[in-house]
Parts: sequence; structure tokens; C-alpha cells
Amino acid sequence: MALSTREAYGEALRKLGAKYDFWVMDADLSKATKTDLFADAYPERFINMGIAEGNLMSTAAGLASCGQTVFASTFAIFATGRAFEQVRNSIAYTNLNVKVAATHGGVLIGPDGGSHQAIEDISNMRTLPNMTVVVPCDAASTYEAVEQAINLVGPVYLRFGRFPGDDVYKTGSCPFEIGKGNVLIDGNDVTLIAIGDMVPESIKAASILKQNGIDAAVIDMHTVKPIDAPLIIEYAAKTGAVVTAEDHNIIGGLGSAVAEVLAENCTARLGRIGVQDLFGRSGSKEELKKYYKLTAEDIAEKAMALVEYKRTRR
Repeated sequence: MALSTREAYGEALRKLGAKYDFWVMDADLSKATKTDLFADAYPERFINMGIAEGNLMSTAAGLASCGQTVFASTFAIFATGRAFEQVRNSIAYTNLNVKVAATHGGVLIGPDGGSHQAIEDISNMRTLPNMTVVVPCDAASTYEAVEQAINLVGPVYLRFGRFPGDDVYKTGSCPFEIGKGNVLIDGNDVTLIAIGDMVPESIKAASILKQNGIDAAVIDMHTVKPIDAPLIIEYAAKTGAVVTAEDHNIIGGLGSAVAEVLAENCTARLGRIGVQDLFGRSGSKEELKKYYKLTAEDIAEKAMALVEYKRTRR
């Protein structure tokens, strides 16, 4: 069975702990964030800060200021909400080597409900100067993201989900590079650009579109900042229609980042799949996927509408 990205994150920390000298810190959620795997293997490099997220980020910054690489982990809602000031002023402003690794991002984390479902975290983090924002989609890409974050100087925001999903890449053969999107499927009629849990959904959407005579490209845009503008421009010019898909508010996240690139560089019709400026609510992952219209069918429907619009404008 496929690992969730939070489980893959914990496994990556444990494996990479033997290869690199870094610290891991958590805010009393290590069993949920899976940093307990690192804590068991390397207790001398693990600190549980308790339920004090501001202190977590400030202490991580202190360690980093002494030359250490630090992973500071908690739920996305706390890392980017409760501790935003400390992330901004102590980590991003000072350009320190802290990797803010947040699990339970988006509404698809299930029954935790709106108070714990972060739908604005990517927006918060990508507005910070010096901050790199990465959202891997499966276990293999998570491992690569964690290792590359270790080797990237400066702050990084890593966002992980709660539940397992379909594997997109094979372990050990994931062409992952921070700042470069991956073309998973080539196509000429419409481009689907996705992150996280929505990458497998976009692959399914491409299959639905193929059955309807539409040739869809699928891009895993795992790095939201710095976003791969040249790749977006290339495929916008090639297909003339772009659909973004994210488990995040359509305001400020992937959809906004892609819209900024398109507005400044080329003309292409854009559709955004994501949380439509709503708070989360309790439910199973599948129930919430349908409620917030984050399914492969929703992506395909949006894409078909854009392709039809293109045809009528010829």
C-alpha cells in the first residue's frame, strides 16, 4: 500500500539522518507528523518543544543561526498560522537554514474539520521573501524533496498530506528538482498543472479527457515557489488552455501563482480547481473531495469547458 506523504516524510528523515547532520524539532505531534521515526533513531538530535509553536520556530532559528540545519515540524495550520510571525521574522527575514515541514495540509485531511484544515498555508508561505515552497505528491517525490531541502541553503516550506494516495513515481527514479516542474503526460489540447494529492487526480482526469477526444498534458508543479515559469509559458503557448488543481484555496496558492505567470507572459485561458474560498469541514477524504469538487471528474469538466471555449473562438 502506498505511503502518505507525511509517512514518507518520517521515513525520509530516518534514512537521511545517517547521511546528513541535521536536527528535527516538533510541537508535541511527532506521532502524527511521523518525526517520531527520527526521534527513535537519533534522540540526541531531536527536540520536542511541546504545544508551543512560536517557541518551536524561534528555537529552530536559534539552532540554525549556530550553523545547524533544522526541520521544524507540526500541522500546517499551526506552522503557518499560529507561528507565522516567528517564521517571518526569525526564519525568512534572517534567511536561516530552517525547513518548516508541515503535515495535514488542505481539506483532504478528513474529519479534523475547518479549524485544522489549512487552506491558506501555501499563500502565507509563498509571500515571504527567501522562502521556497514545495508540495510533493507521493512517497518517492517526498524523499527527494526532503533530501534536496537539506542541501538547499535557506528556509523551505514543505507541505505534506495525511492519507495515502496513488504513487506517481517509482522509488529511486523520481526526476525531482526544486524549481522545475515535471511533465508526466504530454498533450496538445489543454494543460493540467497540479500539486500534492491533486496530481494523481489530474492523471485520472487526463484519461477521462482522452476518452472524450481531448489530448491533455499533466504537469506536477511540486515547487510552487520559485515556480517553473518557462515550463508554464511553454505549455500555455502549446495548448492555449490551463487548469490548475490544488487542495488549497484558489486564492493565493498554485492557481494564483500560475495566473501571475500567464498574465505577465502570454495569453491562455485559465481554470482553477481548488477550495473556492471556503473553510473546511469534517468528513472522509472521499466525501470532502466530492464536496469541494476536487475529483478527477471535476478537473476533466473544467478542462473540457476551456477546450470548448477555444474551439468557439477560432
